[in-house]
Amino acid sequence: MQALIEQRKDSRNVVSWPVSVWIPEANRFFHGRSCNVSKTGVFITLPVTAPIRPGYIVEINFPRTMALAKEKGQFARIKSGKVVRVDRKNLLENAQIGVGIAFE
Repeated sequence: MQALIEQRKDSRNVVSWPVSVWIPEANRFFHGRSCNVSKTGVFITLPVTAPIRPGYIVEINFPRTMALAKEKGQFARIKSGKVVRVDRKNLLENAQIGVGIAFE
């Protein structure tokens, strides 16, 4: 059994939002859900069909409500980040993978 070393520097907030992730290597978006987020990164779930690996640079689109979109002037908050972890432990349970992304 491998021990994991905590590397987070910022506290994470549990947030369950729908997200879209652009994976350039696949040349398409994959739809998933955020699990938690901090100033420096996010952990999301994606379908098992998403061809993603540690080291990939991806773009995450966080959609906004209509009210927030009017206030901010755009319908999504877009962040790029580097995939730092891909967790396949729940793969058979719910056909999803967990992906840790550090914002750039």
